[in-house]
Amino acid sequence: MKSIRFLAAARRELHAEVLFYSEARSGLGVKLTQAVEHALAIAVQFPLAGSPGPAGTRKVMIKGFPLSVVYLPEDAGIVVVAVAHQARHPEYWVSRVGRG
Repeated sequence: MKSIRFLAAARRELHAEVLFYSEARSGLGVKLTQAVEHALAIAVQFPLAGSPGPAGTRKVMIKGFPLSVVYLPEDAGIVVVAVAHQARHPEYWVSRVGRG
C-alpha cells in the first residue's frame, strides 16, 4: 500500500483551512476533510495524474473548495507539500521542496 506523508507546514495549512470552514458554516469543515481525503486517494493511486508544477510537484484540486493539494510523487507514495488556496500567493511553497 502506498503512503501519504505530509510536510509539517502542509498539515498546519490543512488544519487551518478545516478550522476556517468549520467556523464559517456548520459541517463545512467535515465536507472539506472528506474532499481532501478524496483528492489524496486519487493522488496516491494515480500520482502522475495531477497537473505538473515546479520542482517535480503535482497538483490536484479539492472539489468544492478553492484549494489544491500540492504533492511530490515518490516510489513509496506521495508527500504533500502544501494545501494551497488557488487565488493566493501562487507557488509560495516551492522552497519546501528543496529542489526548486
